[in-house]
Amino acid sequence: MRSLLVLMAAAFVDMLGFAMIFPLLPFSALRLGGEPWIVGFLVAAFSVAQLASSPIWGRVSDRYGRRPVLLIGLASSAVGFVVFGFADSIWLLFASRLVQGAGGGTSGVIQAYVSDATDPGQRARALGWLSASTSAGVMIGPAIGSLATHWGPAAPGLVAAGLCLLNVVFAWRYLRESKAAHPHGTRTSIRAAVWRVIRRPTDPAPRYVWIYAVGMGAFMSITAVVALYLNSRFDINERTIGWVFLYIGALSVVMRAVILGWLVDRLGETRVMRLGAMVLMTGLVLYPLPHTIPLMAVVIPLVPMGTALLFPSVTALLSHEADPREMGQTMGVQHAFGGVARVVGPMWATPVFQVLGPGVPFWIAAAIMAFVGLLAFQVPHRRQVAAAPAG
Repeated sequence: MRSLLVLMAAAFVDMLGFAMIFPLLPFSALRLGGEPWIVGFLVAAFSVAQLASSPIWGRVSDRYGRRPVLLIGLASSAVGFVVFGFADSIWLLFASRLVQGAGGGTSGVIQAYVSDATDPGQRARALGWLSASTSAGVMIGPAIGSLATHWGPAAPGLVAAGLCLLNVVFAWRYLRESKAAHPHGTRTSIRAAVWRVIRRPTDPAPRYVWIYAVGMGAFMSITAVVALYLNSRFDINERTIGWVFLYIGALSVVMRAVILGWLVDRLGETRVMRLGAMVLMTGLVLYPLPHTIPLMAVVIPLVPMGTALLFPSVTALLSHEADPREMGQTMGVQHAFGGVARVVGPMWATPVFQVLGPGVPFWIAAAIMAFVGLLAFQVPHRRQVAAAPAG
């Protein structure tokens, strides 16, 4: 539990810095002369680097430990934020996103750390707590980023970099190694692990990877355009967008820290996964319909509710199917496929937003989530693993 709390604190600060920057990215691109479609490529650049690095970081963590890999990832984020702060061209914005994405490739390692440190019956709950800590960063970060813009365009990046450097020191001092909790020594190559997901998509582990990846693609496609949509519909700008993300983050924290574990205990991970897919699809269908901010505030919660139920449950189910010796690589492969989705989603969503209209990307993403729901309902219900007694 102590190791998990330290990891949650480190993940919170890391996401705090990321969330300070992400809502400002579209406005920075426009300020530097970019068109709206370029925002999708900037969002995708992070995922390209994450896609390339995730399986490698996972394999390295299986061999050498989770702790050193996580420290490298945190330090990379600090470098990327400094570049963002001083970016005076679109190309430097791309460079900052690539550096951050390389560090973000350790997301699978974080999930492997949780799987190392928790009993099988508690993994969905623990992953929910972890994602609640990152959601808290998403909740607070945009507001801090919006406030920092009053000190100049470089201020958000520099503040985020300073927080990341403090985070590196904290994690180096308090984060313990978790790898010894399970036997290690990866037996399969990265290429074989990736090829298995493609060649045998109906096997249990590959099926969860596909549910995660396709669902992430739908979610990330609307994440790339939500700031542009709110700006065009409600005139929300870079100084007010932070409060919208504060609202979304607060909902995510409550869902992941409180509701998720309660639902998993009563329904099981498989049913919670299905419920999350349906709630997320409903939220995407309804997103373009409100024409007033109060009505929008009623619809917005459906998206964080759906993601809070879907993604931690899928990851917990995948962890039950993974070989403990290859946990890092398995989670890295999942994030690699998710990385492909994070690249493709923003790249199609922003041109569609610009050419076909602000609401169209949300409805296309809803159709994709309907397919994810079909995949989720084809998964046999898994008997809930009993948690180890306290103490």
